[in-house]
Parts: sequence; structure tokens; C-alpha cells
Amino acid sequence: MNGIQRGLFSNEAGMGSAPNAAATASTRPDHPAAQGFIQMLGVFLDTLVICTATAAIIIMAGPELMAGDENNGIQLTQMALSSHVGEWGGMFIAVAILLFAFTSVIANYSYGESNIEYLAGRRAPVAVFIYRLAVLAMIMIGSVASLGAIWNFADLSMGMMAIINLVAILMLSPVAFSLFRDYEEQLKAGKEPVFDPSRFPKLVNKVDPKAWPKK
Repeated sequence: MNGIQRGLFSNEAGMGSAPNAAATASTRPDHPAAQGFIQMLGVFLDTLVICTATAAIIIMAGPELMAGDENNGIQLTQMALSSHVGEWGGMFIAVAILLFAFTSVIANYSYGESNIEYLAGRRAPVAVFIYRLAVLAMIMIGSVASLGAIWNFADLSMGMMAIINLVAILMLSPVAFSLFRDYEEQLKAGKEPVFDPSRFPKLVNKVDPKAWPKK
């Protein structure tokens, strides 16, 4: 259970957050399914490569490193890498986490602001201002709260996000499978897959024609 919780925190698979960035990306070939495959690759690299490497570094450092309650969280990773490469390993982890935390805050703030602007309509300026205050408050609380409290809140919030997003995924699954079949059919025909909204009656009025190339 702990592995699944931390894995979801790392790769955000099924959370519904990464599609905010994926939806604005340009891919080759020009087909929505291609972006889906890229997102799947991101989950693979994050979980099976980066997270596995982190676990391996800690395990190879030896069981004596895990003795004591003070060795937990990021301190455990810092001590493990330092035991392998020297003191600079701890500084490297500190810098990496700083960059990760900063970019994560900026990215998630951007996701939230764009969604609030879309949902709030004319009230967007007020809603965005309140959202900014809430984000600053959460950053301040997160910087001083205990590690256990932070993880418990993160697990609760991610669980709520996953439940809501999984319902949306189930509702959108017929469209997703249709796009996947269209992508495979074009590949088997020896063509570079290109998305044509006219082949999907349910999407004709929901797709920006300027976003996809003409045949």
C-alpha cells in the first residue's frame, strides 16, 4: 500500500493532473493517441526507472542506515547516496528536491489557475485571487508541518482526485478506444496517423479544427 501511495504521488497516474499539460502539447504524429502513448512512457520512466533506482540506492546502503526513527523521508535518500558517492551526494539530492518542489508548485498552480478561469467565467479574477491565497497558505503550512501530517493529507487529496478522475475516465473510455482503434488502423495501412475529427461524429463540435492539420 505504501508503495502504491508513493508511486502515485510521484507519477500522478490516474490523478487527472498531467493531462492539463499533455493537452497543450504538439506531437508527431498528429494524433491524440500519440500523446497518450507519450504519457504512458512518462509513468514508466518515473516509476520503474527513477523510483526503482532510488529504492536500490537505499537498499544497497545497508540495513544500518534504516535504524532509528530520524532516518526517514528525504534524509534517508540523502544519507544513502552520500554513503555511495561521498558528501556531495546529499547536496545533490537537496538541490534536486528544491528544483522538483519549485517546478511542481509552479506547474500545479498553473493547472489550477487555468481550470478556475475556465469554470469561474466572469468571476475568474476573484476566484483566482482566492486560489492564490490558498496556494500560498498551503506552501507555508507544508513547510512547517510534520512529515506524517503532510503524507496523510497528500494521500487523502490524491485519493479524492483519483476517484473523481477514474469516473471521468470510464465515461470517456468509448472515445479513447475509438481513437486508439483509428490510430492502429492507420498504422497498419502504412500511413502516418493523422486525426480527422470528421470520422468521429461525437467529437465534431467539440474539437478546434485549427488544432489539427488538414488532410
